[in-house]
Amino acid sequence: MFEDAYLWFKALHVISVMAWMAGLFYLPRLYVYHTNAEVGSELSETLKVMERRLLRAIMYPAMVSSAIFGTIILFEIDAWDQGWLHVKLTCVFAMIVFHFYLAKYRLDFLEDKNTKSEKFYRMINEVPTLLMIVLVIMVIVKPF
Repeated sequence: MFEDAYLWFKALHVISVMAWMAGLFYLPRLYVYHTNAEVGSELSETLKVMERRLLRAIMYPAMVSSAIFGTIILFEIDAWDQGWLHVKLTCVFAMIVFHFYLAKYRLDFLEDKNTKSEKFYRMINEVPTLLMIVLVIMVIVKPF
């Protein structure tokens, strides 16, 4: 019985992480487009709505549910002494910090006070990819 519940929590965790990662990939891309939009233009205002909806309706709930289901799984596995878990948790912390940085940049756009360049947002768009690579390797390969 408990094994079935564990598998459901694991599935829900993977679904949540996928939704969260989709947002982490897409939001910086919206910022790239937003840097090229004229302040006050219809495009700029549309991007503000898209960014808010992405963060509030998808990314925040996905981050929270990822954390909840991940914590449940974490307390069911016996891996506290394994290095891969420490690396994974460090990457998860980095993803959470990155999420909140993206949220801060959204407020800059919302107030028409963005000072970052298109190149900056293109570069930070790679952060979730790098974190994802390390996370997947740690969880699947468990190299140490």
